[in-house]
Amino acid sequence: MSAVAPQLPAPDFDAIEAGTTAAGAVAGRSRIPWRFLGGRALFYLFTLWAAITINFFLPRMMKGDAVTAYLARNRNVTPEAAEALRALLGLDTDTSLWQQYLDYWGLLLRGDLGISLLHGMRPVTEVVGQSLIWTVALVGFATLVAFAIGTIGGAIVGWRRGSRLDALIPITTFLSTIPYFWLGLVAISVFSVALGWFPIGKAYGVGVKPEWSAEFIGDVLHHGFLPAATIIIASLGGWMLGMRNMMLTVLDEDYVTVAQAKGLPNQRVLWRYAARNAVLPQIQSFALALGFIVGGTIVMEVVFSYPGVGKLLLDATNAKDYALMQGVFLVITISVLLANLLADVAYAFLDPRTRQTEA
Repeated sequence: MSAVAPQLPAPDFDAIEAGTTAAGAVAGRSRIPWRFLGGRALFYLFTLWAAITINFFLPRMMKGDAVTAYLARNRNVTPEAAEALRALLGLDTDTSLWQQYLDYWGLLLRGDLGISLLHGMRPVTEVVGQSLIWTVALVGFATLVAFAIGTIGGAIVGWRRGSRLDALIPITTFLSTIPYFWLGLVAISVFSVALGWFPIGKAYGVGVKPEWSAEFIGDVLHHGFLPAATIIIASLGGWMLGMRNMMLTVLDEDYVTVAQAKGLPNQRVLWRYAARNAVLPQIQSFALALGFIVGGTIVMEVVFSYPGVGKLLLDATNAKDYALMQGVFLVITISVLLANLLADVAYAFLDPRTRQTEA
């Protein structure tokens, strides 16, 4: 009986790297998991339909409506004008709820989110778009900075476990447990009222004309520094603790031990083997955080009087402005679903085990 000669790996094939979760096998790296991605896309389309349906029916289950709240603020509106407003907002009592639902889908497919009574009959897309810019710019930047600092810092703390750097974990965790409204009020009291370094609130100063100029951009950065800093401080502990715990788990894996035994530089073992695998759960959390960026931090926007989507949603809910509520909810829902879909795509390419669902 003749023995079969074993097949040796290619000269440029790194068995340690191929054995890691993040790197995967060389043969499967170029394969696109179409079945997995298609299944996830169908799931998110169904979720989007369910969210839009709930978005339509939920406000109509609330007591009162936008026209009733508008009439309470404007006593001089005639009954005929009130009926015209109901018809314009899709709240006509002569139209069945099912027909209103179909009309709502027809408007959505044409990109029409209705008009907002709270903002003087302006289109909802225009109102939401203006607030969305401020929220994404502030909360998005703060979330990205917190994720980067927390992930890199957590990887270094986990790599140097047992050192003095471990003291960063309880400090950042303690700061993240402080109620945000209290943290924001303390920041305003110290840095705005006592020291006078930063404005108390708003996105830019009174009398400043919004335009692409150095004066306006500097004023926006000056107003946004304090709320952005409080968001970073409040969320840094979670990112750092999560990455540090995953690093402690990954450092006990065999491929890390073998890489160190081969005499590879510590920096390469840290970032190419250990951190590269430990960061995978962080990606999912970061995708969720990106989705909720659009929703904004309502407490932050209320404390700092910031004109973001979160405060817009709160004002729309208090005024029972159905169209504006539905527009904000729709934008938040789509952003969360897209963020989750992007996370699934990233996982499919970074973690070869995800592709096994195709089999």
